[in-house]
Amino acid sequence: MSTASTPKAPAYRTIFRDGLWDNNVAMGQMLGLCPLLAVTTSATNGLGMGMATLAVLMLTNTLVSLIRGIVTPQVRIPVFIVLIASVVTLVDMAINAWMHELYKVLGLFIALIVTNCAIFGRVEAFASKQPVLPAMADALAMGIGFTWVLVAIGAMREVLGSGTLFAHASLLLGDHFTWLEVTVIPDFSGILLSILPPGAFMALGFLIAIKRLIDRGIKARQERAALAGLVTQ
Repeated sequence: MSTASTPKAPAYRTIFRDGLWDNNVAMGQMLGLCPLLAVTTSATNGLGMGMATLAVLMLTNTLVSLIRGIVTPQVRIPVFIVLIASVVTLVDMAINAWMHELYKVLGLFIALIVTNCAIFGRVEAFASKQPVLPAMADALAMGIGFTWVLVAIGAMREVLGSGTLFAHASLLLGDHFTWLEVTVIPDFSGILLSILPPGAFMALGFLIAIKRLIDRGIKARQERAALAGLVTQ
């Protein structure tokens, strides 16, 4: 039985701010870049991979939080890896059964979620030390944060590559996603570079640059506000 004390859980607002922006899996921690760069040739593919990763994060964080008191530090890593692999197998089988067209597109990258450092990182750094509700909140925030980056990169590459957005969403994700399919630029021949591997690196770099500019602007505004507060005292 593990006797380590449980750290105080951060506020839910902090958890979601970290997952969605400040400590975003892709743009802050720079983890999970292999599937991010490989499958984001369209926004639909990015959404599908993001949903799969979110499901794995939610299940693994919840299970690890539940068993954290009975897993000794000496065996925690193999236990966590086996647990993650089991959850990924279940998600892989579920997508194959209910979203087979998406499964054929994502293929091996669903199984490779096992090796996604973001999954093990959140399990080890957060879920194994926190109660169930904060662990689930962390998984939800990190999963949504990773998903929106996948979708954003896929959308940029798809619009520049073919002039469409969420093409074949109804085929890959189901008929209820038909409303997502949009033709942004009619009769557009596309820019080949955007759907090739260099296009993925360029799109990710563009997003990271935008994030850092926004963070710099927020920090400068906070410093001006703090300075103004000191002057008025």
